[in-house]
Amino acid sequence: MAKLAEEMNPEGSQYQILLSCPFGLSPSQLSVDFSKSHDRVPHPDPDLEDSISQVWEKRIQGNSSLFNGQKFRFQYGSYSLDGDGGSGSTNEVQHVCLRLGLTDYRTFVGTNLSSLWEKFLVTSQDDSIRCRHTSSPLGNGAVIETSDKKIIVLRRSNNVGEFPGHYVFPGGHPEPTAVGIDYHQLESNVRTGELLNKKVTQEMFDSIICEVVEETGIPASSLSPPLFIGISRRELNVRPTMFFFVKCSHHSDDIPRLYSSAEDGFESTQLHTVSLDELKMMTSRMPGCHHGGYALYELMLQRLKNIKETSVLAKEDDA
Repeated sequence: MAKLAEEMNPEGSQYQILLSCPFGLSPSQLSVDFSKSHDRVPHPDPDLEDSISQVWEKRIQGNSSLFNGQKFRFQYGSYSLDGDGGSGSTNEVQHVCLRLGLTDYRTFVGTNLSSLWEKFLVTSQDDSIRCRHTSSPLGNGAVIETSDKKIIVLRRSNNVGEFPGHYVFPGGHPEPTAVGIDYHQLESNVRTGELLNKKVTQEMFDSIICEVVEETGIPASSLSPPLFIGISRRELNVRPTMFFFVKCSHHSDDIPRLYSSAEDGFESTQLHTVSLDELKMMTSRMPGCHHGGYALYELMLQRLKNIKETSVLAKEDDA
């Protein structure tokens, strides 16, 4: 297993940028429409539906550390935005609304991660139709920049349920239970629904800080408020992940010491602090959704470079 990351199938590293926000969005610029209408639609083939339970039972028998839990389902092709942020665009996006439903890890393993995953897809150019039968939980990841401009990368342990042994950015999932959601409830009025959507929106930002703290040992007080930079999809298994940019006040030399006491350190075997060039070389050994996270970070850096160059030109013109 030691060489697993180096020997990975390149197919697993392929990705698509679904949404790019290189200016970085704060909580006030992101909103959520959480609704049962965005849940997964059961597949009409009963045998294929039955395979979900069969796959799950087989997986937990082989890995006792796996457990089921509620997740937010990303409704593909179903977000609205002010500005142009699709397909890798570097134009400014002012506001994004994500449409989320409810799913669970068991259904994720039985659909997206199943060897039969392509059978759950519908032939359509519309992703919301194409992926209507998949669980597609929305994952999260953080591109963390240390005070000396190094980026933090983890190597996943061999006991995790998804892409063991691969390089990833710290992350996981926003958790429905963190905002009191165990199942869909009929909202008594519009205001109740609006309050719930605000709680879910805040969980998008709170959860990534929690994941970083738990997986790296870096205290929350040393992290900047996260900025949402977009969503990428791993083409293998149509797996969506939202990414954030976070600054860390610690020097890269401090990070290994903090990592040694990380609460969820068991989920990874190594932590690396790498330069941008080193990070680029690691992307072929990342799952596609995290490879896409690197691409989103590159778009953000390009935007900063463009602003700097424009500023220099403006000063020269003024002179």
